[in-house]
Order: sequence, then structure tokens, then C-alpha cells
Amino acid sequence: MFRWEAEHRGLLHDGVCMRRGIAGCHEYSVAGGEVCQAFVPTPLPPRPSLILDIDLEHCLDLANLALGRLDGMSALMPDPSVLLYSYIRKEAVLSSRIEGTQSSLADLMLYEAEGAPGLPLDDAREVSCYVSALEHGIGRVRRGMPICTRLMNEMHARLMTHGRGLGKAPGEIRRTQNWIGARSARDATFVPPPAHRVAQCLSDLERFINDQPERYPALRKVALTHLQFETIHPYRDGNGRLGRLLIPLMFVADGVLREPLLFLSLYFKANRRDYYELLQRVREHGDWEEWLWFFASGVQVAATQAVNLAVSITQRYTVDRARIRREARRNEDALRVHHALCRRPVARRADITALSEQDAASIDRGVSALMDLGLVRRLCGTAGEPIFVYTAYLDLLNHEET
Repeated sequence: MFRWEAEHRGLLHDGVCMRRGIAGCHEYSVAGGEVCQAFVPTPLPPRPSLILDIDLEHCLDLANLALGRLDGMSALMPDPSVLLYSYIRKEAVLSSRIEGTQSSLADLMLYEAEGAPGLPLDDAREVSCYVSALEHGIGRVRRGMPICTRLMNEMHARLMTHGRGLGKAPGEIRRTQNWIGARSARDATFVPPPAHRVAQCLSDLERFINDQPERYPALRKVALTHLQFETIHPYRDGNGRLGRLLIPLMFVADGVLREPLLFLSLYFKANRRDYYELLQRVREHGDWEEWLWFFASGVQVAATQAVNLAVSITQRYTVDRARIRREARRNEDALRVHHALCRRPVARRADITALSEQDAASIDRGVSALMDLGLVRRLCGTAGEPIFVYTAYLDLLNHEET
């Protein structure tokens, strides 16, 4: 049972909400030719300050412990890129599915390997943009750029390069009023700030993200930032995906995680109704504590899933490697191809060459041995070039994709 479903929590939170009240103000705006009431959020952090009772403190402690285990696991893995490459792509598929794309993880990886006949290219391109946006953001942060409006715009531009995003002003803050949840603003479930207020809202959020004027605990900061970003809804489209991208980006920027391995899309999708209800509860009643409980619970779930996946991948790697040594008579070509396919489970010959420095003949010998063991299958790419798929590894990644 989630915290907000428990009756004994309601009494405490009613008291908090009565003192805090609405987390912003309403202003008249015009959207689609209709007059509506847009919501402008109060800058973070919440006032009065968060009330962290013993239960909420415990929930936050468990979430931080889960983050620590995840970071420790990535540090202990012999080659973190084995997990990172595929896990980022798994998240891209899940996050994009929330927005309506139907591309699978295999579709995305085949698209990146120059495809296969019958591949849904539009959806795969759109999901690939998500990967590009995250990788760009992580690269900029690691080179010292703070998380700011400029970086968000750069990531948004990459996110919206293909598909539905092309005509939605990629990389540009919106200049018109948007709304959520209906055909018209009059019937909308939520109307974000008017366009002329967005820049200031983002400026306030940028200061909070970068600990100005004071430092804020990372987990709480990420939770509050995600909700505030979704409330501002600063772009014409792509706000949900970019808002979810900011979660791992902020954890890396704050030094909580070495690698961006914490993704909440599956948790948000599984608890979609509660997610949207809690966003509104904060806006209307200032119930940040209940949102924080929900978010911290999600961090526990997502971090545990990532650790379990890392363990499963490591075990799969070890078992298959032992089998190659045993049944393929320690075929060095097969071992090197296998290691390359752990890092990139859907790959062309050129990809394997880049990862293993093998020539074409060695790769073909290695792939042949792995196919004989049933570990790898060969597909024909759109240009007639073979594509090699490490099926058992891909099955592990797909396990929680539904």
C-alpha cells in the first residue's frame, strides 16, 4: 500500500496542506482562442519547509541506500558499459512508450545497426533521439556545464529531431499557451504558466537545481525539480520525456551516481494515475510530502530493478562465457565476439570490429561458433549487411519492458 492510501497519513497531511495551501497562483491566459486560468508555480523550495516525519525520513533513507547500492554495483562491474549502453536504450523505449510510440528495444537497436526489413522507422528514430538527448546532457555535465535552461534547450533540440517533434520548435521555449488533458484549454485538467512567465519560472528552477542560495539534499531536490519542471511545461512538446531525462542527469551532476542508471519511467507508467493525481495535489494543496514519498518509493523500486538487472547480466555473461570455453574449446575468436556483443547486443560486423579490434575473418569464425551454441542469431540488414543479435542478453533487457 502506498503512503497516500493510508488513512492515518491523511490527518497529518491535511494539517500541513492547510498551512501551506496552493503551490502557486492562477493567472488569466488565452489558449486556442479561449480564455483560461493558467497556473504559475511558486519558486522552490516549498514554504513552509517540508515536514519530514519519522516514516518519511525512513522512506528517504531507504531510497538513498538503494541509490548507494546501485552506484556501488556499477563501480564493481568489470565493464560498466556492458550495462550502460543497453540500459539507457531500455529506458528510452519505456519513456517514449508513455508518449505513444510502439518501438521495442530490439527495434531501436536494429535501427541503430542500420535496420532490418519491416522495422518501424519513425518510432525507432524518435526513441533514438531520447538516447541522443541523454548522452548529450551527460557529456555536457561531465565537462563542467551546470544543469540550466541552455542545457535543457540543447537536450530538447536533440529529443525532437525526428517524428512528431519536428514541427514543435525543437530547443525553443514555447511562445504560446499550452494545456494538458483535453481538446481545449477550457476543459483541460491542467494549464501551465502563460508563455511570458515561463522564462522566469525556469530561471527560478535553475537556481534551485544549482543550490542557490543554499544546498538542498540531492534526492529531495531531484524529486521537487521533476514535479516543478512538469508544472512549468516549458516546451510545446516533449516535456514528459525531458522531465524524466532530468532525473538521472541530476543524480550524476550531484555525484550521487557515477553512471545514469536510475530511471523511473517504468514506475511512473505502472502508477500512472497516482502520478498525475499527486502532481495536481501538490499544485492545489502544496502536499509536497506525499509526492516525496511517492518519488522516493519509486527510486527504491527502480534502483533495485537496475541492481537486479546488473546481477542477471553479469551471471548471464559468466555462464555463457564458461559454456564457450567448455563447448567451443576456448575459441578465442568466439570469446572476443561474445565480449563485444555484451557491450552491444545488436551489432554489425563493423561494430564488433570497433569493440574488439578483430578482422572480418576472425569475427565470422567467432560468430559461427556462437551460432552453433545457439547464443547468437544472424539477421540481414536493409543494406544486405549481416546483423548479429545476442538473444539471451536481449531477453534479459526485455523482461520488464511491458
